[in-house]
Amino acid sequence: MADETPVFQIQRMYLKDLSLEQPNSPQILLEQQQPAVEINLAMAAEVVADGIFEVTVTATVTTKVADKTLFLVEAKQAGIFEIRNIPDEQMQGILGIVCPQMVYPYLRAIVSDVCTRAGFPPILLNEVNFQAMFEARMQAEAAQANGGSPIITSAN
Repeated sequence: MADETPVFQIQRMYLKDLSLEQPNSPQILLEQQQPAVEINLAMAAEVVADGIFEVTVTATVTTKVADKTLFLVEAKQAGIFEIRNIPDEQMQGILGIVCPQMVYPYLRAIVSDVCTRAGFPPILLNEVNFQAMFEARMQAEAAQANGGSPIITSAN
């Protein structure tokens, strides 16, 4: 008889992708106006191998002064998780809530650090309720399956 003990382990956390753009520098750096900041988050999960999953959380931070971009940061933080012998009905919640909650603090630190190193005040990403995001996505998917609205793939 095979071992059916549930397994949940972090194998690795890593920065998958990072981009910083300052398309209007140096002229825009002379502006005295307070920039507008827009933050978008997205999540993804995929199977890497049997019982091994990669969960990625992406933050896109766009700051503008008037209609010109001051800077744009896109950071993609990922984690590799070993998840075995978990009931199917619990897997979506683990991949959509538990894993992103573990990845997100690393992402927050990276975004803040990149902004500071680029010469700007740090952007501090707010805490995220991944449970609420997951539930909203499940409701949207159910609505779409019933002919309703499209799937929600990101949140502000």
